Amino acid sequence: MSYKANSAHLGSSLGIVEILDAVLTVSDLRPATASAAERDRVILSKGHAAMAYYAALEQYGLVAPELLDAYLQNGTPLWGHVGLSEAVPAIDATSGSLGHGLSLATGFSLGYRLRGGDHRVFCILSDGECDEGSTWEAALFAGARKLSSLTAIVDYNHIQSLAPTKEVMDLEPFGAKWRSFGFETIELDGHDWAALVAALERPMRGRPRVILAHTVKGKGVARIENTVASHYKPALAADLELA
Repeated sequence: MSYKANSAHLGSSLGIVEILDAVLTVSDLRPATASAAERDRVILSKGHAAMAYYAALEQYGLVAPELLDAYLQNGTPLWGHVGLSEAVPAIDATSGSLGHGLSLATGFSLGYRLRGGDHRVFCILSDGECDEGSTWEAALFAGARKLSSLTAIVDYNHIQSLAPTKEVMDLEPFGAKWRSFGFETIELDGHDWAALVAALERPMRGRPRVILAHTVKGKGVARIENTVASHYKPALAADLELA
């Protein structure tokens, strides 16, 4: 997809493959439920990692394979940032304008509580968007309301669009911040699929949960792994040969 469309955000997409697969594994999001009003919700707040989400949805029968070939082409429903589309009802929110996804997920979670539903809401954030005040406003609200259907997963690769997060806005002590907002906080290797699934399947404890998933940006492509430049690099022909 990246090579054909000459599309950026390859590093961001490769870094969350295991996270997306783990979330879809534990959720009830399947072809039979994709258009249902009452089902689990998945918000990709870091919407610029759209390629990975589309590919993951295709693996679960939620995106037609031919749509992947049309990624970023004229008239496609698969945009460079995740967007709502009748062609892909499994997508729950338009995102990519960073800092809004957790607010949307919090709204879904509160809505389910008000209707007496028991569905879960998953929100995948970038660490860079944790610079945003709107992210922490949503976290404060979710913690205060003890929204126990909400799980946030932070792709903690320590790199944002133009520099390491430590140089832009140091997030540490990151786990302590989330705990102070009322979240159960779990830190793990974001490329350990089994650990991710185990954390996501743990019974909720009457409050929201955040998983700080330590990842490598550009995972699997050595030339861009753990680099700031991977945020904007597309795939090259040599990368396809390695894949």
